[in-house]
Amino acid sequence: MKNGAPIRWGIVACGGIARKFADDLAFVKDGYLAAVSSRDISRAQEFASHYGPNVKCFGSYESMLSSGEIDVVYIASPHGLHHEHTLLCLNAGLPVLCEKAFAINSKQVAEMIKTARDKKIFLMEALWTRFHPSIVKLQEILASGVIGDIVHLAADFGFHAPYDPEARWFNPALTGGSLLDIGIYPLFISKFVLGNPLEMKATGVMAPTGVDMNTSIALKYSSGATATLFSTFATKTDTTCEIHGTKGKIHMHSRFHETKGITVTIHDTEEETFYETERLGWGYSYEAEAVQADLRAGRTENTLMSHQFSTELMALLDEIRDQIGLTYPNE
Repeated sequence: MKNGAPIRWGIVACGGIARKFADDLAFVKDGYLAAVSSRDISRAQEFASHYGPNVKCFGSYESMLSSGEIDVVYIASPHGLHHEHTLLCLNAGLPVLCEKAFAINSKQVAEMIKTARDKKIFLMEALWTRFHPSIVKLQEILASGVIGDIVHLAADFGFHAPYDPEARWFNPALTGGSLLDIGIYPLFISKFVLGNPLEMKATGVMAPTGVDMNTSIALKYSSGATATLFSTFATKTDTTCEIHGTKGKIHMHSRFHETKGITVTIHDTEEETFYETERLGWGYSYEAEAVQADLRAGRTENTLMSHQFSTELMALLDEIRDQIGLTYPNE
């Protein structure tokens, strides 16, 4: 990365999430999509065709990483490959933004972080919600004390996925299940607002393939607050987050993890205030700009989405999986 030059992004794996991220690079200042890679060169070429003639295409990840054409990598492969692909990029000397869930388990995350720190290379989990303007607004509302002390948080995320044992949602080899795919969002917002729980009890309903179709989690915190979280592939849910305080409540409108609006209700007056929040494109540009700011400043870790936060989040996911009996063949 040359001083002052735009930052060149490369993408590992050309799936749906990669398309959204690539679309949103159009909103990013001083950065652009320079290269894409897939194990299938025709897939890389089809993907690149949507972003102009100057995007380089590679039929292997290694060839892109050694090309000299990129400054930073966005990893968009399935969860089960995040560990392998992150280490591949770090060992090639390239900074990494790796899609959530960061990896399959805490052991993998620890190795990823240790490698990045040993090599003094930037690494961040791409939990894009953390950088949304709605989260900035939520922080402001909570800090104002307008809803009083937090008593309870409730968050859900569900959509109906037609059952197909080979689909990534249900295939254990692809690290399927609702928890790692979408349950991570309710878990994130509870951890962001309330911290780490004192107690956590989880139960799951498994699909025939052995991954979780539904996961329900109850949590208790040292502050005295509680939380209930839910994820499912069986039905479409409201996908909202409500934070109940002693003086009022906060409602993050659907879908809460990418919301454009928050409503605050004060109990004594029943007064409602609606806050509209920005969301450019799909909402992925904010994390990309955060990564670029870190790279330009020479940082190897982001303060908002820190290695510690990702480590603690994965530890919670591990514990939930242990409680519901969810294991993967590739761990």
